[in-house]
Amino acid sequence: MGSHDTQPGPAYHPGSLALQGRFGVRDLAAHVGRSIAPGIRPVAAAFLAAQPMLLLGAADRSGRVWSSLLAGAPGFVRATGPRTLSVAGGVPAHDPLAGAVTAEGTAVGTLALDPRTRRRMRLNGTARPSARGMVIEAERVFSNCPKYLHRREWYGSDPAGPGTGAVRHGEVLTADQVRRVRAADTFFVATVGPDGAETSHRGGNPGFVRVEAPRELTWRDYPGNAMFLTLGNLESDGRAGLLFLDWETGTTLQLSGLAHTEYGPEGRVTRFRVERTVETPAGSPLRWSAVDRSPIDPAA
Repeated sequence: MGSHDTQPGPAYHPGSLALQGRFGVRDLAAHVGRSIAPGIRPVAAAFLAAQPMLLLGAADRSGRVWSSLLAGAPGFVRATGPRTLSVAGGVPAHDPLAGAVTAEGTAVGTLALDPRTRRRMRLNGTARPSARGMVIEAERVFSNCPKYLHRREWYGSDPAGPGTGAVRHGEVLTADQVRRVRAADTFFVATVGPDGAETSHRGGNPGFVRVEAPRELTWRDYPGNAMFLTLGNLESDGRAGLLFLDWETGTTLQLSGLAHTEYGPEGRVTRFRVERTVETPAGSPLRWSAVDRSPIDPAA
């Protein structure tokens, strides 16, 4: 699942480069970054066509950053050219990113993740509305390793479709939402920076995300691919969006706010301040089995 026409190496922006230098991984990041390219190889196109979900990160029209889940029958996401991705249906009407994709073009970061095989790939670019839903012109396409990914089986979809319950908006986590976050073993984070938008995955044992207060979350940054794309974005732009998914019921909890990373004796810790919350019962129509945890998850 790489990309088409690989290039000598990506032009990391200053935020990512600074962190690569700080932690002595610039050579490794340059090596890993050679897999980033603007095109979609046939093997990547086949992977995308087999997925029932796509994670999307972007800023809404007011500038708030959100992470959203798009879902459909396999084939709803498909490559229609070496640098073009078509997404049937676009962003659901109940989602905070509804209306964010405009004809002028919206910077988006997408993540295609298959819990069944613990495989994932990222495609970032510019999205515009289309007759089918939306089309994304790919600018950066690359795969990630299966670190911290939990295996789950997809066993069906809710025939009622996504977003059938009442959407709940807020500015602070409720007691039930606090419990949901503390029980999570996975979440998705969207960020923005000089190179556009990114959507990334974070995984660990339940409790790896700490709720310090109803408006404040923290999590440790585990060793990854040395690119520092997410943390690099946060160095230059603190806006971020988190998505917590209840894999068995489909309930989604989306948070938008500001984040920064602290560097201390415990390693890298990201601190997120909640500004807006959106909880959608059955926000995803997909239903997944109980978790088979990643064998390398650190203790929470």
